[in-house]
Amino acid sequence: MKNIISILLGFMLVSCSSAELVNNWKNPDIDSFAPAKILIIGMTSNDEARQKFEEKLKQKYQSRGVEAVTSYELFEESLMSYRRSEDDLVMLEDSLIKDGFDSVLLTKVAGVEDRTAFFNKFDKDTNYGFKYDYYNNQEIYFNRNYYDEYKVYHVETSLYCICKTEERTLIWKGYIDIIDPNSINETVKDYINLVLFVLEEQNLIQKNE
Repeated sequence: MKNIISILLGFMLVSCSSAELVNNWKNPDIDSFAPAKILIIGMTSNDEARQKFEEKLKQKYQSRGVEAVTSYELFEESLMSYRRSEDDLVMLEDSLIKDGFDSVLLTKVAGVEDRTAFFNKFDKDTNYGFKYDYYNNQEIYFNRNYYDEYKVYHVETSLYCICKTEERTLIWKGYIDIIDPNSINETVKDYINLVLFVLEEQNLIQKNE
């Protein structure tokens, strides 16, 4: 708990973002990890969002001296053209290892939630009577915009080791909420900045000097 609180506080100090870290898990058997060649996969049917996300994250890894390849350029459309069996994915992993990959970063939208917020924030003051409360909230009857409806996307990013000499295992997993996204570019930037910040704090990627 202390770890996630320190990460949250650190990121809040440097960014105002639509992406919020809900929780994250790190393999207790792994103190640090430095990928040499990583495959970046964004699982979404939105081709524009997928390409922008993967390309931007690829650039971030490359700036840290890591060879990074996107699923968009490696598989083109074939990865999503049909459902893959477990045997297909074992063969895919073996092929990646032969090509020098030692890790995969997989991001997917796990769910979407509709939320409603009050037009006015909750009033924590309790030193008032009925008249004040009713007077200040009667817009509920007359203002259709009194409640603000928005979407929250629950997104998961997982870092997997597919190292040739080690067990293929999950290294890290982050649970992140994207709050009311309005722009693909801004959402991608916010999400990637948060993921990289957490990976740096967890010693799972080299910090960008």
